[in-house]
Amino acid sequence: MDETMKQFQENLVELEIEAEHLLLARHQVIENDKMRNGNREALTALRKRARTTKTSIPSPFESMMKDIGRSASRPLVSEVCATCGNHNSDEGTWMIFQGTDVFASIPFHAAHTILEADQARLDYEANKLQSYVKEKSFFISEKGALADKISPGVLRSLVTLTDKPK
Repeated sequence: MDETMKQFQENLVELEIEAEHLLLARHQVIENDKMRNGNREALTALRKRARTTKTSIPSPFESMMKDIGRSASRPLVSEVCATCGNHNSDEGTWMIFQGTDVFASIPFHAAHTILEADQARLDYEANKLQSYVKEKSFFISEKGALADKISPGVLRSLVTLTDKPK
């Protein structure tokens, strides 16, 4: 095999490997989005159960200003969970853990705390994966493989292959 044909073949192999990595990353983005949606639905169900919304719980500053004129023996700021509100945070909540078939009854506050931590982790992973997909897409487009027609790099390689006398 002559040198240009080898170079052409190496470029195609490299491009195919990068495209496979891109497809795997896109598949992972879809799986991650499914998990994020499930977590979001679970958090919404817990908020409905506690009859709270993200903005229905007063901030610690509002509670402090309301309680500032009252007795000095009480703490100025009472921590109020944004999800629990005045709901009994020790009430048992059934939860299934990802990757297992085990249901567990855990306190309400612990359940939504676990889900919120998972949601934050999944959001971070989603952003990381989207950056990776963007980077791989840019790399492949730089190679000219995402065009609707044959990329200029491939055409140059073919022209040099056919122009050489045998």
